[in-house]
This record gives sequence, structure tokens and C-alpha cells, in this order.
Amino acid sequence: MKMFRFSLQRARNINLLRTQISALRSTRNWYSTATEPSSQHPKRVPILIGGKFINSQSSESIDVVNPATQEIVSQVPLTTIEEFKAAVSAAKQAFPSWRSTPITTRQRVMLKLQELIRRDTEKLAMNITTEQGKTLKDAQGDVFRGLEVVEHACGMATLQMGEFASNVSHGIDTYGIREPLGVCAGICPFNFPAMIPLWMFPVAVTCGNTFILKPSEKDPGAAVMLAELAMEAGLPDGVLNIVHGTHDVVNAICDDDDIRAVSFVGSNTAGMHIYARASAKGKRVQSNMGAKNHAIVMPDANMDSAANALVAAGFGAAGQRCMALSTVVFVGDSKTWENKLVERAKGLKVNAGMEPDADLGPVISKQAKERICRLIQSGVEAGARLLLDGRNIVVPGYEHGNFISPTILSGITSDMECYNEEIFGPVLLCMQADSLEEAIDIVNRNRYGNGASIFTSSGAAARKFQTDIDAGQVGINVPIPVPLPFFSFTGSKASFAGDLNFYGKAGVQFFTQLKTVTQQWKDLPSGVSLAMPTSQKA
Repeated sequence: MKMFRFSLQRARNINLLRTQISALRSTRNWYSTATEPSSQHPKRVPILIGGKFINSQSSESIDVVNPATQEIVSQVPLTTIEEFKAAVSAAKQAFPSWRSTPITTRQRVMLKLQELIRRDTEKLAMNITTEQGKTLKDAQGDVFRGLEVVEHACGMATLQMGEFASNVSHGIDTYGIREPLGVCAGICPFNFPAMIPLWMFPVAVTCGNTFILKPSEKDPGAAVMLAELAMEAGLPDGVLNIVHGTHDVVNAICDDDDIRAVSFVGSNTAGMHIYARASAKGKRVQSNMGAKNHAIVMPDANMDSAANALVAAGFGAAGQRCMALSTVVFVGDSKTWENKLVERAKGLKVNAGMEPDADLGPVISKQAKERICRLIQSGVEAGARLLLDGRNIVVPGYEHGNFISPTILSGITSDMECYNEEIFGPVLLCMQADSLEEAIDIVNRNRYGNGASIFTSSGAAARKFQTDIDAGQVGINVPIPVPLPFFSFTGSKASFAGDLNFYGKAGVQFFTQLKTVTQQWKDLPSGVSLAMPTSQKA
């Protein structure tokens, strides 16, 4: 009897979900006013299942809050388990047809998508600034860096080419082909609402996979808009699906037997949980996590250009970048450099991202601001010198915003909490070393390995740094050495878990599996031989 009631209830849930899906409505009208906050009736962010945007039946939701004003922009429903299963089912059903679609046709969808993203860049940037807080100019860069991955995916036919060896034995040829995996999933962070989704699904689907995307619950709008553009570009129903939520839906992604691969960008705590849980289920996982990116500044570096680069890389996007330059190691005297950094940082304008004069906007939440302020204070209490304190800033007209202005601490040592933790805010830490060798040793002893840079006019110093530094992405007179998509994002050490990195050749390899075919077309000799086949002529 209990089983009957359970089956009846499950049937009712499925029928209810089908009713939802049939009651379709486009999100274009929904998102035309998505950046207009309403505290009385906030709009609910839709989910995407089988090519249809629908309202979730979940009674639980999370407010999407404008970090500059604290106004509620929208509400994100926590996708129900039935809705999640429906999204996976839609992706699974769409896979056979999509994988059989010619690669040239899949490329044309990406060609159209990049055109549509260019068309709607301003709308996407406006939504990002409203939900995430970064300046409009920075939000446009967010979109553009993702767009470059879409452009790269337009050449998938070449990227996905296999290998061929003729006549490996007498009359036998062997070739390898790259085939899609099936249903894949992506779990996104809050700091790049457009770029990170575009790191994930364009490469995956152009390889022939179908995809489940979980945007950040803090700023899901851009991902939904990008999905809408992908459908407008011709992506078939079910190839891309969107679910929302936190721990429960993340665990569901890790556990579902029909999902073959998981991409993640975010914190180390979440990233290692996802890597362990999904890997235990036999899935491929690529997990980009925390960072503590260093720059070594040599005495011969150009002071003006290096100082400008350090300030831009340290405080841009309010420090909320996994490649933000958070720590500077000065070789030799640091006082002149520190004075120059303070001078430059004081000239930056902190304001709401919508304001045209803003250099940096707020951090994502009040909790994030509290954590950043706590880490700054921990440095002061441990003996660091506070050269510039941005904790008490109040922005006129945005008094409730989550603002922190540029902050600089000097006298940092490697045992301080503010050094060992990723601050993820507009805070620059200054250290000192007596030699290049000592500076390299400081960087290499840190557990993170996303990126590291050197500023110098010496080719010999640059070459030594390039060879000896233990970081995945190296900059020489470049503060944020993030490669363009024809290379891969190659974080290492505690900054990455997995075997294959994001985008570039590694990204294509991550979303495909290699199949090797050995073929023979000739009249076979009579008789049966049970000996091990070899390439030697009998």
C-alpha cells in the first residue's frame, strides 16, 4: 500500500512537471525587466528543461541581491529533485541526435551564438553589474572573455581531429577518433557570471555532448540570458538545460549516473568536495579552485608601468578574480614601491558599478565583506603594517552597499592568516625578499598555483623565474597571465583538481573520449591461428 501511494505521488509529480513544461513562456520578456529590482514582487528566475523555460514548483528560493543597493533583483528557486531528473532526462534524450549532427552544423550554431552575444553584450553587462556588482566596463570584459571561447569552439572540426596511421601491419590501418561523452554538467561561481558558463557549455556541446548548467545562486541572470541566446542560435531542445540551487543540486549532479563529466569553478572547500564525490561515481572532473597569485618585482622593473599593473591586477573587480594579483614580493628595498602603490590606489574611485566613474564596485555580499575585513584585521594583529585601510568607506547614495576600498598591508610573513587564505577582495599584501631566489622560494612554498608574475627588465631574471617558478600560468611583465582560448587555463597545485584543464586542447580532450579503430580490408588466409597478433610478417 505504501509503495502504491509512493508510485501515485510520483506519477502526480511527473504529470505536474509535464503541465509546467507545456505551459511555456519565453524569458526574453522576463529578462527585459530583470534588472529592475522590486522588493514587493521579485521575479523568479526560470529553469530550462528540454528547450523550455519554466517556473520551478519549488517553495524554497534565494534572493538575488544587488550588492550596491541591497535591493532584491529576483529570486532563485531551489530546483526540485523531480525537476533535476527531468533536466537530466531531457539532456539524455537529446544526446543521440545531437552527437549525430554534423560537426559543421554544430559549429554554425556557435558562429551564430557569438554573433548574438556581440549583439546583446550591453544587456548582459547590465545584468552582471546589477546582480554581481562589478563595473559596467569590467562586466563587458567578463562577456568578451567568454565570447572568445565561443569563437574558439567555432573551429571544433579541427580541434576534434583524430589520428591515423596507415599500414601499421600488413594491410591493417589504425586510427583514433574523438567522440562525445554524453550528458555533462557545469557548476559556476559568482565572480564571472558570463565568462565561466561560456568556458563550459560551448566547448562541451560543440564536441557533441549535452549539458546541465548550474549558475551561481547569487547571480544567475547572465547564464539564463546566454542559454536563451544559444537557443536562438539554433541549439536544439534538451542540448542545454539549467537548474538552480546549492548543496542538494550539486550533490545530485555528482551522484547522477547519467552525468559523465563535471566542470567546476569556485572555492577549495566546494571544489574538493565535488572532485571527491563525483570522481567516486566514476565521472571526469575538472575543478578550478582558490588562488594566491604572486608578483615578484625586481629592482630594475619600470616603476610606473609595474605599479599601474599591480594596482589594476590587485584591485580590479574588487579583487574577486581567481587570477587577482593578491601578493607582491619586492626584491630589495620596498618602501619606494609601497609609497607608489598607495599613491595609485588612493586615486581609484569606489562606486556602484553602474556609475560611469567607478573603478571598482562592491563585493558580492555582506558576508564576503565581513570575511575580508576580518582577514585584514588578522594581519594587523599579527604585526602587518596597514598602509591603506579601505574598510570604513561609505559611498554617497549607496550607503548600504558592500563596499571596501583598496587596502594595502606590508610586512607580511608567510605564517599570517591573511597570507595563507584567499582573501577575494581588494587587498594587496606586500612582502620583501633579499634575492630573486628567495622570492621564488616564497612563491613556491605557497600551496596555491594558479598564476605568478615577474616584473623586470632582465631577460636572465625572467628566464630563471619562468623555469623555477611552480605555478600553472606565468606572466613576464604581465600581471594577469590568463591565456587566450587556443591555450588552456592551466592552474596547478591546490588551485586545480583533475587531469584536464579548461578550454583549449585540454578542454576538448576533457569533453571527449578517444576511440581507436583497427581495420583490415583484404582476403584473409585460410586457417585459424591462436598466436598473439603482431606486426611481424609470418
